[in-house]
Amino acid sequence: MSSSDALAKSFSVSHSGIFGVDEKSMLEILVKWQPERLSTFRNETSGIFLQDERFPFEKCEEFLLKFLKREFKRFKDAVVQWTMHPWERDARMARKALKRGRQAYGLLIELACTRSSDELLGARRAYQSLYSESIEEDVASRVDGIERQLLVALVSSYRYDGSKTNDRAIKLDAQKLEKAISIGDKKQLIKDEEIVRILTTRSKIHLMAVIKCYQETFNNNIIEDLDEESSLKDTIYCLCAPPQYFNKILDSAMKANANKNEKEALTRVIVTRANVDMKDIAEEYDRQYKTPLTQKIEDVALGNYKDFLVTLVQRALPKGSD
Repeated sequence: MSSSDALAKSFSVSHSGIFGVDEKSMLEILVKWQPERLSTFRNETSGIFLQDERFPFEKCEEFLLKFLKREFKRFKDAVVQWTMHPWERDARMARKALKRGRQAYGLLIELACTRSSDELLGARRAYQSLYSESIEEDVASRVDGIERQLLVALVSSYRYDGSKTNDRAIKLDAQKLEKAISIGDKKQLIKDEEIVRILTTRSKIHLMAVIKCYQETFNNNIIEDLDEESSLKDTIYCLCAPPQYFNKILDSAMKANANKNEKEALTRVIVTRANVDMKDIAEEYDRQYKTPLTQKIEDVALGNYKDFLVTLVQRALPKGSD
């Protein structure tokens, strides 16, 4: 096989563009080529380069340039996030969410509620070191809306991480939540002091027991009772059922019409949960969507980026399960 053929093979081309790039093979070949060899390659790869209609040169397809830039960036971002210290990674993601505004407040909830107390404390310390201000004051000053009280309390939280619970406190909290939800303004529940206090100070194991008690006592699902209050729903899912929350995020990220924020979540979830609960997330995804998570990633992601994400998922699964 000629070097030109080898390089062309490293680009897997189809009707929708380049589906994969073997970067090592490309580098080994490209750096050895002289201008004449490069010209030959451009002429022989019509799926990538086209002869200009007016002047004697081969031009790269515009869609391909945009595609390659996007795909290489996604791979770069995934590798950078993977190698970064978790505290710094979370701090930088929190800062980015605050700059994006209301559309990214869900990420703040995710960071505050799916991390352990020590992990969140570490992110707060990294935030101070990186930006010379606390995440608490930044959230308080940048969030302008009814979500402020909840978000400030969540990022400031340091929950009890032990296994002990108090049955009486569980019942009381369930009753207080039901009362606040049933008589309160549905559009202002996120500002209710009792709801915010319970969700931002109680341990995760306590809250799971409270949600169960709520269901059994009032024969209602608290998620359904919260109606359209998405921030409170996300808070409960992140605290009490992370695999379900992350699968909802992954499903949105891998849809054809996903926006930029949603697409970025694919990298974020796989990278940040690979060493935490990826096995639970993958099993829940398979159960809920009847498709292995690795297969879905292979269907929607490309090249080295796809291989990187799939490998991170596979390493968390029992051998032969993917």
